[in-house]
Amino acid sequence: MSENGEHRPGLHAKIRAMNTPQPLPDSRICDQARRSRDPRFDGLFFTAVTSTRIYCRPVCPAPAPKPGNIRYFANAAAAEAAGFRPCLRCRPELAPGSASWRRADDHVARALRAINEGVLQEGGVEAVSARLGIGARQLRRLFDQQFGASPVAVATTQRLLFAKQLLSETSLSMIDIALASGFGSLRRFNAAFQDAYRMPPSRLRAGSDAVQRNDRLQLKLAYRPPFDFAASLGFLAGRTIPDLEDVTHGCYRRRWARSGGEAWIEVAQYPGEHALRVTAHNVDAVDLHDCVRRIRRMFDLDADPASVTGVLRADALFAGKRAFNPGLRIPGGYDGFEVAIRAVLGQQISVAATTTFARRLVARFGESVSLANAAMIARFPTPEQLADADLESIGIIRSRAQTLRALARAVAEGRLHFATDQSLEHFVASATALPGIGDWTAHYIALRALSHPDAFPAGDLILRRQAAIGDSALTEKALRARAEVWRPWRGYAVIQLWQQASKHNDR
Repeated sequence: MSENGEHRPGLHAKIRAMNTPQPLPDSRICDQARRSRDPRFDGLFFTAVTSTRIYCRPVCPAPAPKPGNIRYFANAAAAEAAGFRPCLRCRPELAPGSASWRRADDHVARALRAINEGVLQEGGVEAVSARLGIGARQLRRLFDQQFGASPVAVATTQRLLFAKQLLSETSLSMIDIALASGFGSLRRFNAAFQDAYRMPPSRLRAGSDAVQRNDRLQLKLAYRPPFDFAASLGFLAGRTIPDLEDVTHGCYRRRWARSGGEAWIEVAQYPGEHALRVTAHNVDAVDLHDCVRRIRRMFDLDADPASVTGVLRADALFAGKRAFNPGLRIPGGYDGFEVAIRAVLGQQISVAATTTFARRLVARFGESVSLANAAMIARFPTPEQLADADLESIGIIRSRAQTLRALARAVAEGRLHFATDQSLEHFVASATALPGIGDWTAHYIALRALSHPDAFPAGDLILRRQAAIGDSALTEKALRARAEVWRPWRGYAVIQLWQQASKHNDR
């Protein structure tokens, strides 16, 4: 895989807006997927049963209901708005998210991403609509057309489902669960839970056998198969920064200091299931949802491999078994600013050299915290710390240091951000407005920091070589033209081509 620099800045190509995502698969497809309990459709629709008023995932092990009692919904919010409650057996809160909302740049898709990042919780519907540049009334109308529910109802469903997972899988106190799921108070949490599920949260907790020890809890994060988790870990392993993160024994771990000692998260494969196991130690309850959101993005857990495969395998470049790995995901980063700094450091140098400079940058400008057991924890420097730093002191050239400082200032001042509700076109335009950041860097950041599935660093030399038929690399213009048929999954084509190159180099 590549972290090599840009061939040239290039002209910013206007990226077309994605089509509105399809709200629901055809009913015949839903019927077949439900009957076969196909995990590839998990999270793409939900089955509601009118006789029980319960809605389930398509993988639910419960006996099949009568066909006449079945209704299908595209998402949990729509099912709950219609008066259905989540199944306690298959637990809809574990279903992967819809990749269609992640790839689209229409108002509803961007609003959903903003809600997922907590914008509505912090500033209400007006804050979400302001991010989109539309009125609050228009946003409510769009949500009513799409879901039959308001933005507030959709956000409440998300919070309640996360709370339901914490109730089922952890021994957190009720107040901690209320805070972790964004309700702010135990009274508001109890009222919302009772109103939506017609039972107090304590009743759900009564049936849980979860045990929490030593401030450590575990959560299950589901995905749609296939998923080559080892490939994602391999990508991250060569880019870790000591005392901040590491990849060992088949898991990813990230550490930070907090009052009272060390906090960390660890991500590993959940044995025997299409899910990852997240272990969190000493993590504040209010930070749990943010940690989960970052991990889902980092490991691309809401990907839809069937849709990606359907588009890319139509190209002869990905036709053979050796030429295509359907389990590859976009390997994201835990923090957008870190990814952006690494991307600039990686312009026109190797992955190994980039990692060396990143480690020097953290050692020189970050902070190190010594724990009682003599262990050290590093902190990545903040945008404010790098805005005027003597970055040339870590051995990078002056022009690169100037670009890094400009990037840090733009992030500190809010001119550049990594919120996933922005369109790819907007992010690329904001990034390339900074000196020293061209199209390659902007798209690479969008690929890994935003996990945008259509990000495409067309200037990358390895991509241009891999996509060529002969020995000569394609031009950037030719590669862009070739990649049009890969939309809206060009980012996945990038990962496939990088892995092809990596395997070829290994031989």
